[in-house]
Amino acid sequence: MSKISQVFKKAKKTGKKVLIPYIMAGDPTLENTKRFVKEIEEAGADIIELGVPFTDPLADGPTIQRAGERALAQGVTLRKVLALVEEVRQHVQIPLILMTYYNPVFKYGIEAFAKEAVRAGVDGVIIPDLIPDEADDFIAYARQDKLDTIFLLAPTSTEDRIKKVAKASTGFIYYVSITGITGARLLVDDAMKNTLTLIQTITQNPIAVGFGVSSPEDAATVASLADGVIVGSAIVRLISENRDIKNFVSSIREAI
Repeated sequence: MSKISQVFKKAKKTGKKVLIPYIMAGDPTLENTKRFVKEIEEAGADIIELGVPFTDPLADGPTIQRAGERALAQGVTLRKVLALVEEVRQHVQIPLILMTYYNPVFKYGIEAFAKEAVRAGVDGVIIPDLIPDEADDFIAYARQDKLDTIFLLAPTSTEDRIKKVAKASTGFIYYVSITGITGARLLVDDAMKNTLTLIQTITQNPIAVGFGVSSPEDAATVASLADGVIVGSAIVRLISENRDIKNFVSSIREAI
């Protein structure tokens, strides 16, 4: 069982929900990111999601896009993010996930990426623009190196799509709460509730909900419906304003 799966299993046994904060690696610098990762762990996060900056981030809203631009201006690359993970692994114990687009992974070399990510201390990978139908090679190499592959579902996902994603996903399934980009407002409606219920009848995989979770109240609402809560843009915005993120993450932890 992977470290990510163990986190969800332990949380379920204790009646807790899993907190997954997101930050952009290299925003404003890689040195800052090292500090943020430690602070987020100390604030009660269970898993941390590290964004890899990319020039064409289709799923990212303005806040995360600008963070990616700042990181790219610092010369941050996928290779440098892996080196960062290797460094922070010396003092951070919780699972680390990379959220990247497929192009950097493809350029890196799928097999080499899977091996070097695991060697550096990465536990799982989210690739928003890679669908299970086209991910056979990636999944095969990831399974070989015991790297969790986390795929996305949305309110518009059909039963067939849910089955494909459930089969391809390890660690957990990432449920996108809105049909849009990151940073949009959370909308918990019947469509979302019905889709989550359908997913839960199809698979035993844990489900974590992201996109639009920007306050402790949002987090509490999501936690009542799913196994985990992902918070990204709200934290990235605080970083851009040079404000404290540790207290904010702690408030989300308390809320769920």
